[in-house]
Parts: sequence; structure tokens; C-alpha cells
Amino acid sequence: MYRVCFVCTGNICRSPMAESVFRAHVAADGLDTLVEVDSAGTGGWHEGDGADPRTIAVLEAAGYEQDHRARRFHPSWFDRLDLVIALDAGHLRDLRALAPTAQDAAKVRLLRSYDPAAPAAETDVPDPYYGPLDGFEECLELVEAASPGLLDAVRAAVKEHTA
Repeated sequence: MYRVCFVCTGNICRSPMAESVFRAHVAADGLDTLVEVDSAGTGGWHEGDGADPRTIAVLEAAGYEQDHRARRFHPSWFDRLDLVIALDAGHLRDLRALAPTAQDAAKVRLLRSYDPAAPAAETDVPDPYYGPLDGFEECLELVEAASPGLLDAVRAAVKEHTA
């Protein structure tokens, strides 16, 4: 099993959205028996909570399923994860600092790095939490734009993994 974990700050907005969208891409590609997708936050403020209602509304309006409980990312998870996807540069820095080894730190990548149309200076998926609903819609657009490139990378890794 190839394991991917999306990580944002509180695990109630961006990372559960990315988890739902990417899980749908994985399933549509027929990889759902080979790829496990989940998410977590760098902090534990919302542990046990569901996704933000605005995240749920935007996902449901776009036809994505979600069933989410927030949790905090633990450094011990690096052992079982193949790819850790950070939603912004702050998460990237925090996760790489948590990584027990250089090999683990290399597993951490920015989501938007998989979007070929993303400008080099715009690496973050902005946090929509303190803003209006359209911030959540923008978040979904950015996640959707990066998902095909991420799927290509995961598909190639799974082939290598199972070869």
C-alpha cells in the first residue's frame, strides 16, 4: 500500500479538502486498492472535530464525498507514509523539521508543486478559515489543479513500489 497524507494547520479546511479530492482521483484511476489517502494538521486544536462546514459545503457542491475527523500529525507516522503533502510553505518547513531523518524530510512536498500552471512564487494554498466562502472555493480550485499532477507522480511511484 502506498500512503499519502495531506497536512495543513488544523486539519479542518485545506487538508481534508485535498484528501477528499485526491481520494476521488485515486478511485477514478482504479488505484484505491493500492493507495491510501488521509490528512492531518500540524496542530491539535481541532482534534476529533469534523471538517469546517464551509469545507463540507464546497466539497458537496462539487460532488465530493467526505467523512472526516481532525487529527494531529505525529512524527512517528513518517515510518509508514510514502508522501506527505504540505498545503503551504509553513507546513513544509514544520513537517521537515519534525522528520526524524533526511529521508523522511524528503517525503514532504508542497501540493502546488504538482500543478504545472502554478507560478513559482505562488506555492501556497491560502488558508480560507478566517475569510468568506469564496476562499474555500478558491482552495478547491487550487487543490483540483494540482491533483492530476500528483496522481501522475503517485501512479509512477505505485508502479515502482509494486514492481
